[in-house]
Amino acid sequence: MTDMRQRLKDLADQVRLHRYRYYVLDQPTLADAEYDALERELRSLEGANPELADPNSPTLRVGASPVDGFEKVPHRTPMYSLDNVYSEDELRQWAVRVQGLLGLADGGIHYFPEPKFDGLSLCLWYENHELVRAVTRGDGETGEDVTENAKAIGDIPLKLPAEAPGSLEVRGEVFLSRKRWEELNRQRTAAGVAPFANPRNAASGTMKLLDSREVARRGLQFIPWQFIGPMVARTTFGLQMEAVGWSAGWAFVRLPHMYEGPGIQGVIDQIERWADWRQTLPFDIDGVVVKVAGLDLQERLGFTDRAPRWAIAYKFPATQVTTTVLGITWQVGRSGKLTPVAELEAVEVAGSTVRRATLHNADELARLGLKVGHRVFIEKGGEVIPKVVALVPGEELRDLPAPVIPATCPECAGEVGKTDDAEVAIRCLNPECPAKLVARLVHFGGRSALDIEGLGDALVEQVVASGRFEQPWDIFTLLQDPVQGLAYVSGLERMAEKSAQNLLEALDAARRKPLARWIHALGIPMVGARTAELLAEAYPSLEALWVADEQRLQAVEEVGPKVAAALRAFATLHPDLPARLALLGVRPEPPIPRDLSGLPLAGEVAVVTGTLPSLSREDAEAWLKRLGAKVTGSVSPKTTLLLAGEKAGSKLARAEALGIPVRDEAWLRSQGS
Repeated sequence: MTDMRQRLKDLADQVRLHRYRYYVLDQPTLADAEYDALERELRSLEGANPELADPNSPTLRVGASPVDGFEKVPHRTPMYSLDNVYSEDELRQWAVRVQGLLGLADGGIHYFPEPKFDGLSLCLWYENHELVRAVTRGDGETGEDVTENAKAIGDIPLKLPAEAPGSLEVRGEVFLSRKRWEELNRQRTAAGVAPFANPRNAASGTMKLLDSREVARRGLQFIPWQFIGPMVARTTFGLQMEAVGWSAGWAFVRLPHMYEGPGIQGVIDQIERWADWRQTLPFDIDGVVVKVAGLDLQERLGFTDRAPRWAIAYKFPATQVTTTVLGITWQVGRSGKLTPVAELEAVEVAGSTVRRATLHNADELARLGLKVGHRVFIEKGGEVIPKVVALVPGEELRDLPAPVIPATCPECAGEVGKTDDAEVAIRCLNPECPAKLVARLVHFGGRSALDIEGLGDALVEQVVASGRFEQPWDIFTLLQDPVQGLAYVSGLERMAEKSAQNLLEALDAARRKPLARWIHALGIPMVGARTAELLAEAYPSLEALWVADEQRLQAVEEVGPKVAAALRAFATLHPDLPARLALLGVRPEPPIPRDLSGLPLAGEVAVVTGTLPSLSREDAEAWLKRLGAKVTGSVSPKTTLLLAGEKAGSKLARAEALGIPVRDEAWLRSQGS
């Protein structure tokens, strides 16, 4: 019992400390998921041992006390926090509890799932349609008056239209886009100031600045998620979605991808969509808030002492955690680029164990001030590639040895340097460096290129070490004599005869992969998967592409002078490649031409930008293509229409400057499906 009491005390002390660092100092030393785990364990142990629970436990509070510097303001109604769930089963259990409390079947309850923004909660008070006060959440009972800072945020209307309630409380999230966060960090690094660990820290820190002019320069945004007030009648807003929908007419930004429907399964389906959408959003979300939609049902369900019973936060797996840098190594890429990699103390991120994270280049090392031994925040960019984001606050003060920039290639000991004075990266200048071939062959057989199953990193390293191949495409010589090829592959480490046979079959199938995949697989500098598709549409074969001059190449959408020059340089370096591939039995499939003449958008060159009301960018692009348009990624004089949503940014400005027609989602839908 004594051990349990001590454990409860230790957990409570840790939770208090990290809440103080998070809410008051804006200097968290734990990632959100790590803090959540501490609080969750404390709640669990308190629930199992109520007689040992501290009556002043931090779990009984909504947040931390507000910082000094702003007037303290009591909330009109408490700003409760939310309970969290982390799995579909836990979400279903919550729904069952809601059904029991209401005495309704699952299908009789409408739910409204909305994104859980990773920002700073803010409460806006309107009287006689005018903004009179803005208050941070603080500890849920009392917040800080940040009215002048709120007025500097462009998304917050200072006056509501006549059709809005005259007296209204609007609660929502202040956040910073990823793009703006990166811009701010570049500015801070150049000024010798520590970068923000994440957009949430940047948003919170900005709202606590005493100079609202600086707040205006930071570029914060606001999206509402709750409306409270005596004039917000239940007859006006019977459902949550109606309230959010009406607010768009009051000059507030509307929540993206809105959905409302009966039963918890529809919510789970929407959460799965959000898990995909979050990769393309310009801002961070760390989960989905699920609300009972009917305001009358919310009133019946009420609150516990800390959270509403009618809402729950479904948290996505953590994408940012803290760990320790154990070492820094350097990798050589297919172009010879040397990339520093942080060797990390193993940690779970977004459902997988991470031991390494990219540092991009020497300039990034300097920006972070990173040294071996530092504790750092890491996250998975796009949920795939781990990267170091920032040092844990206070780590920069530790006296640790600075990392060493290689004077020679770590793989071949060859000379290193820059191939362009304007380039940041350093590269191995040895054309025979084996590491280049390893990286090129890995790319060649990778999923986005030829997708050759079985041609993984370990096998590629063995293949290159054998000295049998000089270029990635030489791997197809294994098919010229299948018996000898099978014997060679079977002799490699961990390659049974069946696995070897499967690899040869995968190679054979790759010889007929689409032309766009082949162009991308070759590893031509500056030619990614999208550019390869456009080139394949313009040129029906590698032979035709190989003889195209730079002027003709630049006629292809998104191919500018640099890409055209890179293509010609690669073709000049490998003049006989099309013929060589033909001898190896390679017959890439050209794109199947479509008759677009009868389609509504035939001949249009379209670009998609901003956040559309209900379509993801990928869905919108697919829709445009089905209607006959060619879709590109950047606005140019060749662009004939821009499909724009909210927060369209620089692409919209460029389109307007060029006189390019700008359309919205409603227009797209009117063109047909």
